[in-house]
Order: sequence, then C-alpha cells, then structure tokens
Amino acid sequence: MKRLLVVITGLGVGGAETQVVALAKGLQARGWGIHVVSLTPPGSLAEELQRSGIPVISLEMHRRIPQPQPVARLACFIRSWRPHVVHAHMFHANILTRLARPLAPVPVLLCTAHSTYEASTRAKTLKEITWRERAYRLTDPLCDLTTQISQAGLQRYIAVRAVPSQKIRLVHNGIDTGRFQPNAVDRQCIRTEHRLEGTFLWLAVGRLEVQKDYPTLLRAFAQLDRSGSALWVAGEGSLRADLESLSRSLHLADRVRFLGQRGDIPALMNAADAFVLSSAWEGFGLVIAEALACKLPVVVTDSGGPREVVDNGRVGFLVPPRDPDALAQAMVRLMDLPEAERRRMGELGREYVEANYSLDRVVDQWEALYTELLERNGIRPRRMAFRGRRE
Repeated sequence: MKRLLVVITGLGVGGAETQVVALAKGLQARGWGIHVVSLTPPGSLAEELQRSGIPVISLEMHRRIPQPQPVARLACFIRSWRPHVVHAHMFHANILTRLARPLAPVPVLLCTAHSTYEASTRAKTLKEITWRERAYRLTDPLCDLTTQISQAGLQRYIAVRAVPSQKIRLVHNGIDTGRFQPNAVDRQCIRTEHRLEGTFLWLAVGRLEVQKDYPTLLRAFAQLDRSGSALWVAGEGSLRADLESLSRSLHLADRVRFLGQRGDIPALMNAADAFVLSSAWEGFGLVIAEALACKLPVVVTDSGGPREVVDNGRVGFLVPPRDPDALAQAMVRLMDLPEAERRRMGELGREYVEANYSLDRVVDQWEALYTELLERNGIRPRRMAFRGRRE
C-alpha cells in the first residue's frame, strides 16, 4: 500500500482543514494508506477522519512556533511509519515538516499554502508576512515542491521570492458536488420553519475573524431595503461579540442572524437565495465554489482567489474589497434580477464547478503529482507498492 502522511497545523473547522479531510478520505478510497498529524490538539474534524478509519496523531503544540520537541516527535513518527509521501498544509505545518526532513528523510515532501497572505490577523499582516516569506525562502531546499490553491497566491509567492518559480504549482481546491448540490426538500423545510416565505435570504459562511471583514458586509446590508431581505451568518470566531454589537448599532438585529458553527452548511445554502462573501483577502474561496455547486448566485469581493472561481456577471458579481457601497450596490443588483435570470446564474455556476473543481478531478491531480515526484526521485509506484506489501 502506498503510504501518505498528511501534516496540518490544526483540525478545527475552516476551509483548508475541510479540504484536507475531503482529500484524505478521497485518497483513502483509492487505496492509499493515510495517517494525519495535527500540530495542535485535535479539533472537531479529527473525529470525522477517525470515523473513516484514518488515524490522527497530535503533536499537542499550544504555541505555533516550531520547537525542537515537536520536530523530534514528527521525525520519530516518520522514521517509524516510513511514508512514501509527506504532504504538509498551512504555514506552520509546512515549516515543521521541512525542519524534520534532515532527521527523517522521506522520498517526497510536498507543501501546500492555503492563502494568498498567510497571516493570522490583519493587524500583524505586514510583519507576519515578511518573516513567513523569509522562512519559506530559507527552508525551500528541504521540500520537493510547494503548491498554491490560487493563481493569485502563486504569482504573489513568486514575486516576493518565497518560492522559486520552478518549484511551485497551482492545484485548486476540490468540491464534493454530491454533498453540495441543490435540495428542494431542505430548502422548503428550513424556509417554512423560519417563516421565510417572501424573504430574500442572503447567506455568509466563514470564521468571524478579521480576514472575512464582516463589518463591511453589515454596513452594506444596512443599505438594503429593510423589507423583504435577511442575512444569516454561519460561523464562529473571536469577533462575534463585536459583530453582534455592530449589528445592533446599525439597527439590524431583527434582520441579521449569527448562527454560530454549523454542520448543515449544504442545507443552509439550499435555503438561501444568494451567497455573499466580504473577505479582505482569500486564498481560493472554497465556500464560494460550494455555494455555486448548490446553484446559488453569488456576490463576492475580488480578494485574490475568488476571481478564479467567479465569472463576473455570469454566475454572480465581483466587487472591490473593503467597499460597503460597492457591495451593497451589487447585492441590490442581484436581488433586482428576474428570478429566471438568477436561476440561470445558479445553473451556470453548478456546471462550472462540476467541470473544474469536482473533488474526484482534484484527487486525480494530487495522485498524478505524487506519482510524478516519486518517479522524479527514482521511486516507481509498482515497486513501491510491492515493497509496501512485503512490509
């Protein structure tokens, strides 16, 4: 059996984490032996992996600064399990696996960056980005390849010399189009339960953190006609109290609902009439593609990766980031379209996602890339598989 070790910073709910879980399960179904290492204590998604028979190991890091002990523990596990491919996701995991490689050589080490700007908060962005880019640059010889989830991110990493142009590839995120698909029953049940007949429901999904720039969304929504529209926000985060206070100050408490962390996002997307994203910066915008797969027209900010997912004017509208007026205008424009036109936008969005971002298609790309790198490093998959059975 071909063995893949996936290393990720954490397994809380988020776009990168959700994508890693989906890819791990998809590769397991194709015969890969999978182990997942989380740097930090296991989050809620660890249970989903374990239910699927994928072991999860935590390095129990409480500070996301590479330290000798976690590096040594990771190297010890790599030496004992002997994976053929180590695939790291997100900045801290990327750096830690690189530092572990001299202690535990592996045939292939692949690192994936999941954002155009890898920084925890906007207040520290410039400082964080600078030292993180230097860390990538200094440790790049220790990995075989870096991948980015958006063309915008790839171009930026090359421009700032975080990665040499010959050592970075674009691999988009994948969408489970079986899970994210239109469902008339879900729509009717939720809308009836919450008495939404005659209401145009906007849905936003994402962590309540600085990157998602919910203040811009709330200020934009405050400009919409008070009658006949509502906004639901699914997600949790450190800014929830601030955002609820802002909502009250804008007199939106009766029209905006903060739903908290939800496990029924596909159902919520089916209940909504349109999806909105107000991020200041994004990597790929996985949640946008999920909304499109549910045939929702979208209004999103042109914040990096989203422009690669949204064909402006065809499946929705792109607007500049941090501009409440532009966001409000686009939302009104979408609401004013005839229902048949909005429905056609949704159909085109679903077709585009199925053709370009289906999970099976993306798993194909990862398998091909793993095989390419293994063969480039002198390891043939057949010989590798035979050796695995003998072991």
